[in-house]
Amino acid sequence: QVQLAESGGGSVQAGGSLRVSCVASGKPDDFYRMSWFRQVPGNEREGVAGVYFDDGSTYYADSVMGRFTVGRDSAKNTIFLQMNGLKPEDGGIYYCAAEESRGRGFEYWGRGTQVTVSS
Repeated sequence: QVQLAESGGGSVQAGGSLRVSCVASGKPDDFYRMSWFRQVPGNEREGVAGVYFDDGSTYYADSVMGRFTVGRDSAKNTIFLQMNGLKPEDGGIYYCAAEESRGRGFEYWGRGTQVTVSS
């Protein structure tokens, strides 16, 4: 059974940095891609950043471009999100998601980790 687990959230002042990680267990080979989403109560979940495992290419929401970096860790099916220059509007619950193969959509989700940015 595939499970995703996020870690590394916390509280920081505006302008600070945080790094969140996601570890996937229960899958012997690579996913097609893994991504980060965030959600603020009352708002829809939005995509933040992601990475494709075949070529390592990454993508970002416009709102975080240049401030956030997504990548793979050395461990299998593990990704991180380095968040610099945090703004209050970056706060929310950050979820990790994984797509097993192209076109299947994000089938697997973690439970999320809270990020709070104070002004």
